[in-house]
Amino acid sequence: MADEPQNEETSETPDEASTAEGSDASAAGPVAGQESPAHPPETPDSTPPTGEEPEDQAQDEAPVEEPAESPAAEQEESEPEVAEEPEAVEEPKEPKAEKKKDAIPGADLEPIAVETDARPLSAEERARKEAEEEEQRAREAALVGDSDDEEQAASRALAKIEGDARFLATGKRKNAIARVTLLAGSGAFVINGRPIEEFFPRPLHQTTARQPLAITGYEGNVDVRVRVHGGGVSGQAGAVRHGISRALIEVDPELRGELKRRGFLTRDARAKERRKAGLKKARKRPQFSKR
Repeated sequence: MADEPQNEETSETPDEASTAEGSDASAAGPVAGQESPAHPPETPDSTPPTGEEPEDQAQDEAPVEEPAESPAAEQEESEPEVAEEPEAVEEPKEPKAEKKKDAIPGADLEPIAVETDARPLSAEERARKEAEEEEQRAREAALVGDSDDEEQAASRALAKIEGDARFLATGKRKNAIARVTLLAGSGAFVINGRPIEEFFPRPLHQTTARQPLAITGYEGNVDVRVRVHGGGVSGQAGAVRHGISRALIEVDPELRGELKRRGFLTRDARAKERRKAGLKKARKRPQFSKR
């Protein structure tokens, strides 16, 4: 136990001994017969041996000729470049329209014209429209006191009818059938033995029956006798007009174009649709009851 501290003091590590030996060897220099230390000291040689230079250093030390710069270029390099900004152009401001307090909103807007496609009228509708216009003109004339005729006579010469000549024709409309006879006379109009004013109290029906005579100019130049049956008042008036138009063609065939253009020679086949079994009318169904 007493020997342990002595051993600790005397014992040295191999590394410390080697370093001590190395220091002595370096100081004294190499001696012949002695081995070199295990770890020689590293002394970096910064200066290479004479006559030998590294290639990289030789290239770096080679003088480089720089191109001579002009004074203008030097001045440009010295002055920093400043980007020119485009000048902002101020747009003229439009004066704001002052709103009037009393102005109605939308008063300055233009109205939009809506064009409606006019449906072509049938012969019956045209005749009814003409009759209504004639009736209105007659009422206005009666109020004003004018004595103008409802329709002007045709400018062309009328065909002469001999005293005993008769022109027969048949007209139809709905369920009404009218047999018309034209005679030479002064303009008498008799239907079923009664004057037209008595048989057709309404001026509309009277005008409808007399339209062919007024257009062709034969009104007041021939006598008309009619036998009509079936249908209602409106259907009978249309049948009379159809029969008179056909009879006038027999008197003067040149009247066909004018009468045909107005639709007086066309048989109007429109009629009321018949009632069907199980329905209240032609197409009306009874109300459906779920319970």
